[in-house]
This record gives sequence, C-alpha cells and structure tokens, in this order.
Amino acid sequence: MKTVGIIGGLGPETTTEFYLSVVFGCARITKEHRPSILIWNVPLPYEVEEAALVRGAQVERYLPFLVDAARRLEAGGADFLVMPCNTLHRFVNEIRSTVNIPVLSIVEAVLAFLQAREINDIGLIATAITLESGFYQESLTKSGIKFRTPDEFQQAKLAKMIYGLVSNRYANHQRQELIEVIDEFDRQGVRTILLACTDLQALVPHHPRMQIFDTMQILADATVAEICEIATDWHVIIGCK
Repeated sequence: MKTVGIIGGLGPETTTEFYLSVVFGCARITKEHRPSILIWNVPLPYEVEEAALVRGAQVERYLPFLVDAARRLEAGGADFLVMPCNTLHRFVNEIRSTVNIPVLSIVEAVLAFLQAREINDIGLIATAITLESGFYQESLTKSGIKFRTPDEFQQAKLAKMIYGLVSNRYANHQRQELIEVIDEFDRQGVRTILLACTDLQALVPHHPRMQIFDTMQILADATVAEICEIATDWHVIIGCK
C-alpha cells in the first residue's frame, strides 16, 4: 500500500471527513492493513481565508503555504499527494512542479467519474474563485460536458455559506439554502449537480429529482484506489512534474 500525504486544514472539517472516508474506503478493500496517511494542517491566517472565500481576493497568498505543505509531506515519506479543496486546485501545476512525487488532481478525478457514467450536462456549484479561475469550465468544455452555474445572487449566498463552514460558524438552515440553489437548476431542467466545493460536503442534501455528486467523495475514492494500487472503471492517471 502507498502512503498518501494530505494537504489539509482547508477547512478542518473537510480534512476530517476526507481522512475518515479514505480510511473506511481502504477497509472495504482490505482489512489486512490500515492505510498510511500523513496530514499537514496548513497554518493559514483567517484573514487570508476570508479575503479569498468571501471577497474573492488575494488567493495567490495561499500558494507559499501549499508549496511548503507539499514539501513537508514529501520529506515525511508520502508516495503521492492530495488536496481536498477544489478552489486551490488552480495551483495544482505549481504544486506539482515543486515536488518529485505525484499530485492527484480533483478535477481529473471528477472528469473521469463523469465520463465513466456518461454524464454530459451538470449544474456546477463552487466558490466564486473557482468559477472565476475557470479551470473547471475549461476542463468540462474540453470533455464535451455542458454546465450551468449559479447566478450572482445565489453565488453571494454560497460565499457566506462556505465561509461559515470553514470558520465553523454555520447553521442548519444553510442546508435549506443550498437546496434552494439546487432547486433553481431543477427549474432549468438540470438533473445532475456537481458540488465542486469540498467544504459543502457538510451540507450535502437529498433532492427528489437530482443526482448530487460530492467532489470530496470522488477524490477520496480515487485516493483509496491509488493507496491500494487498484484500478477502477474511472481510475485517474496521476500527474506529476
């Protein structure tokens, strides 16, 4: 089994859920060994996080923290790296260029997942920074997958919701607010929702007419496959420098 290094703490609840999902996922495949997992909880200042998630500003200030985390995990013995955060995958190539081990891409994992299920029309829910960066839209377009995104008002609601999640100040009513955003896609005839914000896994709702896929779980399943060195029908070829 391989050792995974997790660039974590973005936010902490997501990292916790991701860790547990990987552990239990490996246990479903083999009970002979628990997986070897290293986590570096990135010591990110709250004001940097708030500026990025709420105001969509200064996201480049994340990069030195991510590079430092990647190097620490490589030095600690990780065989490959993952980062359970969609927004910061805009920097995946920069991270790959600073280490000598593979870095799993959540975008590549998601595309392989959708293509294996022949899903070609989705509603894309993500942070404003993720959408403004365009890396999901570009990859979806190249893969022939149609997508729709929330309007400006809905995106503002999502920003407050996501920041509440990462700062541990969210309320139960926010799940209903997320359902209302999803309902708008339903009215447009969309039947598949991609939650391309890993923090939203804490609020993943049930919807009677929608398939809702959580990118964190997709990445966790891809991580399990890599740890256990098995292939699935949508296994991702991990990129490295």
